[in-house]
Amino acid sequence: MTAATLDRPGAPARRLSPLAGLRNSFTLTWRSVLKIRTNSEDLLGLSLQPIMFLLLFTYVFGGAIAHGSTHRYLQYVLPGILVQTVLFATLGTGLMLNQDISAGIFDRFRSLPIARWAPLAGAIMGDVTRYVISVVITLGFAMVLGFRITTNPLAAVAGCLLVLAFAMAMCWLSALIGMLVKTPQGVQAFGFTAMFPIVFASGLLVPIQTMPGWLQAFAKANPMTLLAAACRGLMTGGPVAVYAGESMLWALGIVVVFAPLAVRAYRRRT
Repeated sequence: MTAATLDRPGAPARRLSPLAGLRNSFTLTWRSVLKIRTNSEDLLGLSLQPIMFLLLFTYVFGGAIAHGSTHRYLQYVLPGILVQTVLFATLGTGLMLNQDISAGIFDRFRSLPIARWAPLAGAIMGDVTRYVISVVITLGFAMVLGFRITTNPLAAVAGCLLVLAFAMAMCWLSALIGMLVKTPQGVQAFGFTAMFPIVFASGLLVPIQTMPGWLQAFAKANPMTLLAAACRGLMTGGPVAVYAGESMLWALGIVVVFAPLAVRAYRRRT
């Protein structure tokens, strides 16, 4: 890891050890967590969005899709909504990064004796809290509606961790969008445009066998389908190993591609 230096005009170069940079990152991670706690609008969105999706999909579409049994559809759709909710939550990474840059916060960070990459790392690690909140609320409210884990608690926890790990990969894509787009409104527009096809053209909400043949081919290769199938197997039973392995390969590929691009865009923007 390259040591970071200060960018203040006229200031002597100061080298920071990787350990010091890691401490800086954890400090800024705590800053991100505090922002979530004090931002009532963000907390409201994290709370209401999964509840709204669960109610709408279960009671508006569930009867038609599951031939009148909303409970059977809830058992099927909950892992998909869990993936969808956390995936949409990753857009907050790019949005908050863009807001901080637009407000000049990162210019202030550059004047501090901290690693230059620490603000980006802190923002991404801090967003894990947002993903955990989304998972807890989604699963908790689903159980209130009647969802039941039919495997075991350990498998269910593994399913949640799998979703969180994939979300950590996707947040690099969100961070890249946040770095490239000029305004927070643009981040939302581009983010949802990128997310909608991979969320709804998948097996998250409906069996892909009901789709036209050409769309089935896309849905089968869609990483969201694989992730939902793995999570579904861990929570309600079914094959897991192949789906989980392919999901993790997709997550690794996303990190390999988008993390360097996000870091490069971050350095150019700041």
